[in-house]
Amino acid sequence: MFGIDFAELFVILVVALIVVGPERLPKVARTFGYLWGRAQRYVKDIKVDVSREMAIDEISQFRQSLQQEASRAEQAMMQARHTIDQEALQLDSSMSQPDKAVVQPISK
Repeated sequence: MFGIDFAELFVILVVALIVVGPERLPKVARTFGYLWGRAQRYVKDIKVDVSREMAIDEISQFRQSLQQEASRAEQAMMQARHTIDQEALQLDSSMSQPDKAVVQPISK
């Protein structure tokens, strides 16, 4: 994770053995392992929280885009309805007016 190879880890262990001493080294190693585990869980929890927030943002953006599309579709339907109503009124008015051409009966 940090780019520590075996030789560097061995040097760290030897220095820790000299500084801490052989009596307390197991307790220090246990405490270090415990703290390292807690740090990893903390980082994992933060990653989960960040990914959850990103998912919530994505869902919110998707919801907004759906609302915009629904609004556009509603406007298109209203415009189509208005056009159909105008056409129906024109057709109705043309049907109620008598034709100007006079139809004469055919005589025998």
